[in-house]
Amino acid sequence: HKYFQRSSPGYFTRLHLAHNLSAVTGACLLVRKAVFEEVGGLNEEHLAIAFNDVDLCLKVREAGYRNLWTPYAELYHHESVSRGADDNAKKRARAAGEVAYMRETWAAQLDNDPAYNPNLTLVHEDFSLR
Repeated sequence: HKYFQRSSPGYFTRLHLAHNLSAVTGACLLVRKAVFEEVGGLNEEHLAIAFNDVDLCLKVREAGYRNLWTPYAELYHHESVSRGADDNAKKRARAAGEVAYMRETWAAQLDNDPAYNPNLTLVHEDFSLR
């Protein structure tokens, strides 16, 4: 729902309902300290910049907890404003390594997300059909 307006109901009114997801953004994420420590926290070694929030959420889910999204939290997040774009060879190599790590570690979960209809696109962020 990255590009949806605040007033939009979202896909099947998801933006108005608390519901479980496989992962949420680290820009607005709360987790009990005990759970954070139980799953090993953020992976700074392999995911120094990107996907560490997704990795954390997938570890939380794998440990038997839920990732709950709520419409009652609101924030403004300016994606990558502090670190900038991946616009040079070093940054692109780091980003490619992080993508490779996520595919190697979580491919089955990423390709079969129980919170996302398999008939919808993975290419765009608009819930359109494949």
